[in-house]
Amino acid sequence: MKVEDLGLRAYQQVVDDMQAYTQQRDDTSEDKLWLLEHEPVFTQGLNGDPSHILNASDIPVVNTDRGGQVTYHGPGQLVAYTLIDLRRAKVGVREMVSRLEQTVIGILAEFDIAAKARKDAPGVYVNESKIASLGLRVKRGACYHGVSFNIDMDLTPFSYINPCGYAGMEVIDLKSLGVNLSMAEAKQRFVNAFMQQMLAG
Repeated sequence: MKVEDLGLRAYQQVVDDMQAYTQQRDDTSEDKLWLLEHEPVFTQGLNGDPSHILNASDIPVVNTDRGGQVTYHGPGQLVAYTLIDLRRAKVGVREMVSRLEQTVIGILAEFDIAAKARKDAPGVYVNESKIASLGLRVKRGACYHGVSFNIDMDLTPFSYINPCGYAGMEVIDLKSLGVNLSMAEAKQRFVNAFMQQMLAG
């Protein structure tokens, strides 16, 4: 799997690149893990309900082809996109979701933070507060999109929406839990933890 650090990117361009790579890949194409931050944006999933956007303010809203409802991306949030041939890896989409959730849960455990996944609402939670959101799309046996993990960001825009369709859901980041982690270190920890999940099989 090739790991690529894309830095800070506009959302739509990255989605276009993911779709293009997935569309043209074949059985020999390399799997990729893209690590990046997005410029401020609300993204609305395929079946997203516009009523969950309470006040977009001056932040753009982009409709996208992942599952789920509306979420927010912005600087200080680690976004990890998984461009993986699920058939070749012999991994189902639910299992891939679980591996991404367990990656974040494992990183939090390194700081003695107890986190969990929820069957009714994909993502990672500390108590009842959401620290990571997740959404995948599968085409031609390969997945793309991935997980967003709040590291040290302005959480205010989450109050402008019902995060992932849940009114009043509290959203937190690592910093608000007392953990100061640079984005570079967060990326490295994510790579290490995710590779362990993929090797565990």
